[in-house]
Amino acid sequence: MTTSVSTVGPDDRPWQNTSLPAAKRAELLLQAMTLEEKLAQLGSRWIGNDMADAEVPAEESLNVAPLQDVFAESGAVSLKEASRHGLGHLTRVWGSVPLTVEEGLAELMRQHHVVLEGSRLGVPALVHEECLTGFTTYGATVYPAAIAWGATFDPELVERMAAAIGRDMAAVGVHQGLSPVLDVVRDYRWGRVEETIGEDPYLVAMLGSAYVRGLQSAGVIATLKHFAGYSASRAGRNHGPVSMGRRELLDVILPTFEAAIATASAGSVMNSYSDVDGVPAGADPWLLTEVLRGDWGFSGTVVSDYWAVPFLASMHRVAADHIDAGALALAAGIDVELPDTLGFGPGLLERVKSGEVSEDLVDRAARRLLVQKVQLGLLDPDWTPESSVSQGEVDLDSPANRALARELAERSVILLDAGSALPLLGQDRPALQRVAVVGPCAGDPKTFMGCYAFPNHVLPRYPDRGLGIDVQNAVDALQHELGSAELVYQQGCAVTGDDRSGFDAAVDAARSADLCVAYVGDLAGLFGHGSSGEGCDAEDLRLPGVQSELLAQLLDTGTPVVIVVVSGRPYALGDFAGRAAGLVQAFMPGEEGGTAIAGVLSGRLVPSGKLPVQIPRHAGGQPNTYLQPPLGSGESAGISALDATPLFPFGFGGSYTKFEVDNLRLSATEVPTDGEFTVAVRVRNTGSRAGDEVIQLYLHDVLAQVARPLKLLTGFARVSLEPGAATDITFHVHADRTAYTAKDLRRIVEPGDLEVLVGTSSADLPCRGIVRIAGEVRVVGHDRTMITPVDLTPIAGDATATGGA
Repeated sequence: MTTSVSTVGPDDRPWQNTSLPAAKRAELLLQAMTLEEKLAQLGSRWIGNDMADAEVPAEESLNVAPLQDVFAESGAVSLKEASRHGLGHLTRVWGSVPLTVEEGLAELMRQHHVVLEGSRLGVPALVHEECLTGFTTYGATVYPAAIAWGATFDPELVERMAAAIGRDMAAVGVHQGLSPVLDVVRDYRWGRVEETIGEDPYLVAMLGSAYVRGLQSAGVIATLKHFAGYSASRAGRNHGPVSMGRRELLDVILPTFEAAIATASAGSVMNSYSDVDGVPAGADPWLLTEVLRGDWGFSGTVVSDYWAVPFLASMHRVAADHIDAGALALAAGIDVELPDTLGFGPGLLERVKSGEVSEDLVDRAARRLLVQKVQLGLLDPDWTPESSVSQGEVDLDSPANRALARELAERSVILLDAGSALPLLGQDRPALQRVAVVGPCAGDPKTFMGCYAFPNHVLPRYPDRGLGIDVQNAVDALQHELGSAELVYQQGCAVTGDDRSGFDAAVDAARSADLCVAYVGDLAGLFGHGSSGEGCDAEDLRLPGVQSELLAQLLDTGTPVVIVVVSGRPYALGDFAGRAAGLVQAFMPGEEGGTAIAGVLSGRLVPSGKLPVQIPRHAGGQPNTYLQPPLGSGESAGISALDATPLFPFGFGGSYTKFEVDNLRLSATEVPTDGEFTVAVRVRNTGSRAGDEVIQLYLHDVLAQVARPLKLLTGFARVSLEPGAATDITFHVHADRTAYTAKDLRRIVEPGDLEVLVGTSSADLPCRGIVRIAGEVRVVGHDRTMITPVDLTPIAGDATATGGA
């Protein structure tokens, strides 16, 4: 049963006329609003942030956002008071405390009705939630972390996952998802590496855009974050300042966001906490207005990261107080303040009334949000909170979801080195009688999940609630995979800390076994409550805690040791790679991760994941990412005592079958600066098993105005091949794909020689050629070609091909 939501009669609501364009309807509503009502649309309220749940002792309360406890005290007002003039957003109704679907729907209905019935115009609030590893709520599917999406090199699969996430969110009334993260990894020590898709702008752009398309196909707005520069903080420290010139920002950081807007029509952008060269993103009109709106034509909303507006005063100190911060943020281009209203509150209202802040800025921001509310159907005459959610039973961890999570996990596991032991099962393998399973990631399924997965994000505050979903740990998954072999499990040590009391039992188990499988790596958390995740930055790239010592002692037993790294960032493995009987990398593979890893270990699955980041040899942060000019690469050996050569390069990943890439064909050896050429190669499965390979195209600008990367990923295609089958892969490369930011900061296509490199990783590129770009320097903009289309043509009748970007 619904109630009257406004004192305004239906004849006085022309904005509810669905025959009018969205912009016109939004304008009609804006004209009907008082200044207080317009400004209220720019704010939000987070009821779950009050931390008033009686089940949670104050000393056990853990923040899920930076300085959450501080702002909970300073900004908390009742929802009724916060929305007496209306409200822009409801914050994290589903993601703040563990709620069943029934409880969540009831709470959502309650909050909606408070907003609707307490304000004059009865404009509904938009509901947003986190969704990076799936819908961040109790009992919802936990998919692999974003760094694992990168390992799949499979945009189509990521799009299907995002569509499933979007359908679940839409079914329970969520309108906007705060994903994907389009930050490009610049320092592996940064805690949020797990939330990124990788270290290459094209890979991040292609998979991030696929996520946007998938989520928005379900009617849920995607939010690109963090705009921009957050991942390049000094020393990888969360919220650290960013020492970056404008050219690097334009060539490495911004293209991922630009592509998601140009190719996927992303509906929202979230600002970064960081300052770049001293200018905080949340107060940067060049970034948020000139580039985003003017150059790129973005028409959606810019929402603040949580408390990024008051941070302009308290952290960046470019504003005197949160009122001043609100004025700066509004002028720069932030439209909606999340998660609570501080900077866009009563103080800003007084500044607008006094004329210090133009009301046009308020109108500009409110107009953008109201257009989205029209597009979401919130301003339709028949919209009610009850009608906006599914009327049937909602299963947030359905069998279909789990199958999709398993597919992603399986495609993301990376074989670094098969060594002498992998695969564990096969006709040429001796039967395993006794297997020691050791390590902190073997028995705890939470290690499979990222910091924005609900079990790691919120449930540490509720230790009696379990995980909310069924997740098999690595030990049980491997036991199921190996059948009759006896498995002996010893943890050995925790992920973090210096407790070595479990070493002896673990070493004894390994010594008495035919084989030892050691699962080491991370446990994600927030703000120091984990080894990976937001605010969990690393001093160096050693495995956390005493795990490296445990591995050394296991390797000393003489028993073959297969090392499985389950982590959110790459760790330095140079001390172990030559001694291990097998080496596998699994980037936080989600709730189906145990089964996926076990399948790769046994050989039931042929691994096909590829590294979206490099694996360092040394713990001291070497190397940087693969995007390096000559002086930052292994080619500079001899000029520094630090070796920049990685242990395993970007794009690398092994298999249990073999592939050959050859027969390079270039459609032209010279093309104009506005022309196009094709690059074709043939890939053949020369092994005995069906498998997938990812063919990668890199370009190298031989001579340029500025120092350019030695290799830059420009196209890729995932191909599935039966034994003996072959496929021709043709990349369509427009000259725009060679564009870069010149000395004068214009993006140009420059004439000159271009080296074309094709292979299976950034270091294995057997096919090489030269194409000359001819003509005059050409300046390009947002309308340039941003993707490299790929054609797959099977040669053998039993070949199949999927993917490609």
